Amino acid sequence: MRVLVVEDDVKMASLLRRGLLEEGLSADVARTGDDALWMAEATEYDAIVLDVMLPGLDGFEVCRRLRESGRWSPVLMLTARDAVEDRVAGLDAGADDYLTKPFSFAELLARLRALARRPALERPTVLEAGDLRLDPATRQAWRGETEIELSAKEFALLETFMRRPGAVLSRYQLLEHCWDYGYENRSNVVDVYVRYLREKIDRPFGRSSLETVRGVGYRFKGDA
Repeated sequence: MRVLVVEDDVKMASLLRRGLLEEGLSADVARTGDDALWMAEATEYDAIVLDVMLPGLDGFEVCRRLRESGRWSPVLMLTARDAVEDRVAGLDAGADDYLTKPFSFAELLARLRALARRPALERPTVLEAGDLRLDPATRQAWRGETEIELSAKEFALLETFMRRPGAVLSRYQLLEHCWDYGYENRSNVVDVYVRYLREKIDRPFGRSSLETVRGVGYRFKGDA
């Protein structure tokens, strides 16, 4: 098992590398985000231990760029901050697991082994409907060559529609897929976000891909 450790703290990087070597693993060290990207491009790693706080490119950006470039080695992110927002940002960037400092080396090793046991990751398929494209890996959307900025909830809603082209989805189904249980009796929030989507993916381009099915919900018609 070959591991890339991305850590700018020299002492921490040395401790991690030595511990991995003592466990019979191969370990390389990168101390900047740019070095990490270069090394991950040159070598296929079984796992990457990636610190969030790096000089230059931070860990979130490094992870995002790895995924954009088609590098799908499992990523275990390290952070000194235990904020939920940080964990969400890391997972949204494409990380597979998260470990908060300080941590025990035994736990880090166990998490790396668990990641290595998972089936090899493949890049999620880009969803397409005519000239509308949605990339679940990079969280980007385009109409033709025009990139469309979507909020996290708008993206989730559009992805749900594009994975079920032609199907009539009720407001309840959409709430189940894109919102938590606190919204179960607020079907009007779906109408609001469908309107937001139409303003972004349809109206500026003279399209009408989202159809209202009266009394039921909505249908994604695709290239219309």
